[in-house]
Amino acid sequence: MKKVYGSANEALDGLLFDGMTIAAGGFGLCGIPELLIDAIREAGTKDITIASNNCGVDDFGLGVLLKTRQIKKMMSSYVGENAEFMRQYLSGELELEFNPQGTLAERMRAGGAGIAGFYTKTGVGTVIAEGKEHKEFGGETYILERGIFADLSIVKAWKADTTGNAIFRKTARNFNPPAAKCGRVCVLEVEEIVEPGTLDPDHIHLPGIYVNRLIQGQHEKRIEQRTVRTA
Repeated sequence: MKKVYGSANEALDGLLFDGMTIAAGGFGLCGIPELLIDAIREAGTKDITIASNNCGVDDFGLGVLLKTRQIKKMMSSYVGENAEFMRQYLSGELELEFNPQGTLAERMRAGGAGIAGFYTKTGVGTVIAEGKEHKEFGGETYILERGIFADLSIVKAWKADTTGNAIFRKTARNFNPPAAKCGRVCVLEVEEIVEPGTLDPDHIHLPGIYVNRLIQGQHEKRIEQRTVRTA
């Protein structure tokens, strides 16, 4: 089965459609699938629901899809650092489904494991719990959260072999593994592709069974908040 494609546009060919749900890896600007995001922008796919920790910044990452009005709804845990996100949400142009960060990660993980939902105490007594099923376990109240089942997962790793076995580098691991697993199709972008058997099996974070398509590319790797000492 061919998994390696020549470009992000080729890897997404036939997968995009209006109104789809996409699970995107990354945290802030760390470990984001920037090449695939740019390819989605070029494709012009619209009315997208995106499950992601955040929405990048105004001119980079998922923020570029906000700028082109391609995103209909965000399922996120953090919406800072993006003025356009705030503007669209407050003006009613963008739907937002807020999630506690651990809940969002678990919803993705649950979807990848085929689990329809789970109960958690996180969010009980807050607006997060409104409209959700409540149930008691051991005298404690829990709310039902649904697993996320996306049409497409887009993720970014450091290195992978041609079968899709992938390694993430340090904190770039973040939301990428659970996001990769909850999509019906997963497209992975990496900095380097190697031959099977090159990677130590004990170092693999994402097994290739979850990866359907794979690309290699050059990445900008921006720093979201650059802090330096006074000279």
